[in-house]
Amino acid sequence: MRRTPPLPAIAGAWAPLPPGMREDPAVRRRLSAPALRTFFSIARAWDLSTTDERALLGWPPSSTFHKYKSGDVAALSFDTLTRLSLVLGIYKALQVLYPEPAFADRWIRMPNAHATFGGRTPITFLTDTGLDGLLQVRRLLDGRRG
Repeated sequence: MRRTPPLPAIAGAWAPLPPGMREDPAVRRRLSAPALRTFFSIARAWDLSTTDERALLGWPPSSTFHKYKSGDVAALSFDTLTRLSLVLGIYKALQVLYPEPAFADRWIRMPNAHATFGGRTPITFLTDTGLDGLLQVRRLLDGRRG
């Protein structure tokens, strides 16, 4: 059995994976369950619908999604792990930008006049634009954090 090197750890954040580790199923398997548990905690805080959750995850089949929710998780794809990492980063940025946790959690559902959103709510923008939207919002919030 091949031994997998320990994953890099940064307090409370996903560290970039060294080259070659992204393809390693053992690494992805080790990250998958904690990443999904964190995602579903954020989804509860943001009061997301099942449709919103599936959209943020990249539209897994319904049966697969419900397995994820029940904790039955195999190694997720790199794409899904990237999406989860972006959602975690957006959540963290909101908690830093808005010290009132209830407001930070509501931000995702508030109409936003920023040009990126065009008056839509961030969650509508994210579910409409997929991975690209997650990247845009993450960059926007990280830029605001400085």
